[in-house]
Amino acid sequence: MIDRRTLMKVAAASVAAPAIPALAQNVTTLRVHTFVPATSNVWSRVIVPWMGKIEKESNGRIKFEGFTSMQMGGAPAQLYDQARDGVVDIVWSLAGYTPGRFPRSEVIELPFFTYDGEGSSRAAWEYLTTYAPDEFKDVKVLAFHTHGLNILHNKRRAITKAADLRGLKMRGPTRVSTQILSAVGATPVGMPLPQIPDALSKGVIDGAILPWDTVPAGKLDELTNFHTEFAKGMPGFNNSAQFMVMNRARYESLPPDLKQVMDRNAGLETSGMFGRLIADHDPVVRKAVVDRGNTVTVMGKAETEEFIKLCAPIVDQWVEDMNRKGFDGKKLLAGGRELIEKHRPKT
Repeated sequence: MIDRRTLMKVAAASVAAPAIPALAQNVTTLRVHTFVPATSNVWSRVIVPWMGKIEKESNGRIKFEGFTSMQMGGAPAQLYDQARDGVVDIVWSLAGYTPGRFPRSEVIELPFFTYDGEGSSRAAWEYLTTYAPDEFKDVKVLAFHTHGLNILHNKRRAITKAADLRGLKMRGPTRVSTQILSAVGATPVGMPLPQIPDALSKGVIDGAILPWDTVPAGKLDELTNFHTEFAKGMPGFNNSAQFMVMNRARYESLPPDLKQVMDRNAGLETSGMFGRLIADHDPVVRKAVVDRGNTVTVMGKAETEEFIKLCAPIVDQWVEDMNRKGFDGKKLLAGGRELIEKHRPKT
């Protein structure tokens, strides 16, 4: 005969047994997918710390699984759709990898438009939410930002003026960047970052435009010898609009307190932080390149102004393109410039 004490133990065990899986269900695991390698600046110094901050603030109730170098499959241009469709939960990518999809957001990529990483990123977020919020309506936007300024890298010769680019095959990441290269006499070749090392090795391209922080990921410190910055205090060659977005249904499924954690780590401040952290690594890479014995050229003011003049028709064309799409191109351009000026470094 089973005594009362034994019955109580059995009953307690039966009640306690489901507690382990129920507790496990309280942990939300989010899969993050991107094209950059795990060794890249943006992954190791920006995205990984961001994930760690959220895990800590959520008391471990949010966990992340990171997948770099397109480990989850597909191509960089498909990352946005992967987040939209729920193939993964969060992606980080470039808006310009899908030309024409985010037309108003291209303002951030216009030639000689931005000055830095953090200020341009704050301007990018404010521009998106003010002038083009519906361009990303299918997802939850966590960050919309830029990097440090793009500069020129090539293996054949030093670039001291626009004419030096004639005949060079130069990689550009986006539609606007390839337009700029064409305008200054280079032969533009569009391709995502992962293809750069092989293209340089095989002579498909002579060089590329990239910010300093991305040089190691593209192996331009090893595969090119000449690097050109533009005049100090003037806007840089151009920039790229970069985004981190989350599947909307996945975000909406979170408990209110976890939504708050995500919201605290998204938006204007996070976008500015991303831009700052990315650009903060530029001087480190620049020094390493100089220490290798590569040649770094800083273009003069007059030569930079020549580039700006050559690229002016691209800006005019962008305004006309926006008008044809039913937007007020002049208003968008003026709004973008105003925000860049508002947030740019004042020193």
